[in-house]
Amino acid sequence: MTKNNLFRNRSGLLLLCLVAAISIALWEIGTIAIRTARAADISEIERISPFDTRSLWLLRQARAIIETYQVDAETRHVTEEQLVHGAIMGMVQAWEDPYTRFVTPSQLREERIQMEGQYGGVGMYIGDRNGRVLVISPIEDTPADRAGLRPMDQIVRIGDEMALGWDSREVVRRLRGQPNTPVTLWIRREDEEELLKFDLVREMITIRSVRHEMLYDDIGYLRLTNFMQTTEADAEQAVRDMMSQGARGLILDLRNNGGGLLNVCINIASMFLEGGLVVETRGRVGKANEEYNANPARFLTDMPMVVLINEGSASASEIVAGALSDRNRATTVGQKSFGKGSVQTLFNLTDGSGVYVTIARYFTPSGRAIDQVGLIPHIEVEGRFERDRVQDAQLQRAISELRRKMSTATASM
Repeated sequence: MTKNNLFRNRSGLLLLCLVAAISIALWEIGTIAIRTARAADISEIERISPFDTRSLWLLRQARAIIETYQVDAETRHVTEEQLVHGAIMGMVQAWEDPYTRFVTPSQLREERIQMEGQYGGVGMYIGDRNGRVLVISPIEDTPADRAGLRPMDQIVRIGDEMALGWDSREVVRRLRGQPNTPVTLWIRREDEEELLKFDLVREMITIRSVRHEMLYDDIGYLRLTNFMQTTEADAEQAVRDMMSQGARGLILDLRNNGGGLLNVCINIASMFLEGGLVVETRGRVGKANEEYNANPARFLTDMPMVVLINEGSASASEIVAGALSDRNRATTVGQKSFGKGSVQTLFNLTDGSGVYVTIARYFTPSGRAIDQVGLIPHIEVEGRFERDRVQDAQLQRAISELRRKMSTATASM
């Protein structure tokens, strides 16, 4: 090989190496650029996503597996909306709070029906407790009430379907329906070995929240079964009516009162409290921490009072009973209340659905917690609400206590 040929071969080899080096460098630069772009895309996804990319990949895997292998996947169409709503429900349930819950647009519309005062159903308030759906209280003079359902009854079966694992929202959906249609409930009741069967017929439920009468010439009786928009005016008129008839003492019956509107229960308490704290809410954010005071302008009377409560007294009724008790305004008689003392706020989502979130808990004026605890009455008396006043042991004990308080008030004048 000549010297010139050797030089040309070496030059070609050097040129080839240079081209290769440039190619590798360009490839690495391109790879870095692609990785950078991908990282930017991932960073943007992570910025707007509620989960990190690994969690999103798990969701993608789960969806692909179900859509590929689920036996009905070819014939049953599940929409993107249904999948998203199901995912939200799962996320909400992970907090294990029965009152923090997701509702679809149709469910949200249905839930507004009850507070309007009329709906087709069996007439009872229900709630979740330790994975069970319990009767909080039957509504007076409804199919559930007339059939004998009681507070703390556990709903086990509706018709042919087991209700175990259902939440209260699903139970409500199954119980509501067209008037004059039948529905069968199977109930587990404490101290009963066998399940109890109740054959009910749905009817249009009209809630009458206020009843009153004079038990004696000087004792008035006010029964509140709910705190609705109309309750405040009706209760005020009832108290004024009994005062005009000579009432010098009052029994406020909140047994089987499942609650209602906060502003209404504050105004009811204001009829018997001349200002001052009724209830306090405590939560994580500033707006969840509030003090609700009685309105002195709504004050009606300082006559001696006794308040009746039981395991069916919940939420707003516990607020009123707790305030009147802590402020030494009334003696409570009956049994421990249900213990539903939390504040839910509805956050509307952009597709018309919503999330009810527990943002705070209620505390009585003395600082007692209500939620999951309940109120223990001053005087505990076994029994339940009876239409026959003579047979109502709790009411009879309340009358005796009110007589004592009235005598003490008269002696101190």
